[in-house]
This record gives sequence, C-alpha cells and structure tokens, in this order.
Amino acid sequence: MSRSIQRRLRRLTVTAVVLAALAGCASDEVAPVADPSVGVTGGDFHSLVADPFVAGRLYAGGHTNVAQSDDGGKTWTNVSVLDGADAMGWGIQPDAMWVSGHPGVNVSVDGGVTFARRNAGLPDTDVHAFGASGGTLYAAGPGIGLAMSTDIGESWTTVTSDAGQSFFGRILVDAADPSHLIAADVQSGVTASRDGGRTWTPLGTNPASWVSSADGLETIYASGGPTPQRSRDRGATWETIDVPDGTTLVEAATGILYAGVHDGHAVAVWTSGDDGATWARP
Repeated sequence: MSRSIQRRLRRLTVTAVVLAALAGCASDEVAPVADPSVGVTGGDFHSLVADPFVAGRLYAGGHTNVAQSDDGGKTWTNVSVLDGADAMGWGIQPDAMWVSGHPGVNVSVDGGVTFARRNAGLPDTDVHAFGASGGTLYAAGPGIGLAMSTDIGESWTTVTSDAGQSFFGRILVDAADPSHLIAADVQSGVTASRDGGRTWTPLGTNPASWVSSADGLETIYASGGPTPQRSRDRGATWETIDVPDGTTLVEAATGILYAGVHDGHAVAVWTSGDDGATWARP
C-alpha cells in the first residue's frame, strides 16, 4: 500500500472516531426554541466559552448555531453571523475573536458583532481545534495535524503531522510560557506540549473534547468525555468533578464554573461559585 493511500486512510479513520465521539453533526436542522433561558446550538453541543474580557459573557456553540449570553447564562440570543460555523475551536484575544469549525476559521475584530472567513494559507479548512495567544495562532484538525501562524492568519506553517488530528475545542496557551500548550484529544484525553506543539504527552485523563482554565493553567478542567475531570496541579493529577446531571462541557471563568447541559437543540447552563461543590441555575 502506498504512503499516500495510508495517509488518506489514517485521516478517514481519525475523522470517523472524532465524529462518533461528537454525535449529532449530521443534522443541519434546528428546531425553534422560544425559551430565552437556554442557548440554541442545534442538534449537538461543541463549545462553551467564557469571554475573559467581558464578565458574564458566554458563548455556546454547535454545528448549526452559536448562542450568546451577557448575564452569565441567564438569558441567551442567537449569534446569526455564526450560523453554520460549526463552532468547535475558539481563541479570544483583546483585539480579536477566532472561531473555527468544518468550514474553516472566522475572525471578528469588533467584539463579535461581525465575522470574516479567513482560510487563506490553511493546510486544510476542517479546523477542529484552535488556540490564540499574543501574536501566535494554532489550528488543528484531521487534515492538518497542528499548524501555527505568526501573522494573524495570513499564512500557516505545519508544526507537526504526528499529533492534532483528534484534537477538539480550545487549545490553551500558557501566558507565562508560550511553548506550553494544553489540548483536548477525543482519543487519548488531555495532552500537553512543552515545545510549542512539536511533541505531545498525554496527561492521563479520560478522552475529552474541551479544556478550560482561568488561573494560568494552575487548575485545568477537562470535559466532553465520559465524565468531567479537574487538575489542581497543572495537569499532574486528576479527579472527577461533581456536576449537574446531563452536563457535557465545563468552562472556567474567574471565580465561577459553568456547566452546560444539552437537551435537544439547546443548552442550559448551571453555575458554581465554590469550584463545583454546589450548582445552581443563574
């Protein structure tokens, strides 16, 4: 068997595993949800994001829709400019917001009011995971491995083709050490790099599709797998988190945790101010 055929088969296999772990991507139809206390994402639930620069602002993303809350998950509105964006990966910076999915990468420079597609130079437009820190962007997917850009997405360089195919969601970048990256892998669990993404080491968690941290990676949350987990020692050890029934994703913001429960075509968010000891609807 030729190497090119082997590579194609590997991509197809990894893609199938990712899609099986994230059931629901096949449906593009969204049932109307009139309840403003839930965020419409469509038939699946890919991402739950707390804006680090706007207190109480959350985004919930799925294959067909993205919903926004400006009051900590109490009420939601549809972000129509991201309809069909398949919002999986996110990177929020002071001057730009990046959202990635099957159609590629979208960027906003006006706080999420408008978005523009920016796929030029990407090795592949199916971007399952995304990260941003300073002037560096990271994109990962089944046809990419891991790529990086240092010119705000104008051009991309492949960092490795040996990892990244089954990354999903947000890629965390350590502000104190930009070569330290944390990613969720739907096959092997949370994985870390200490050399800018060239090599990766699994951290011993369950398979996951989302990672989050609000304290410089001292505490890391992994979710989107069999059960949410938490590490209080930068990923050295992990414990199970008690969460509301049906929770898929857990997102950390300063002083608060958010748990997203997907039901049908929408997400209800629960909050905890004591690191998961107790939960309540906002």
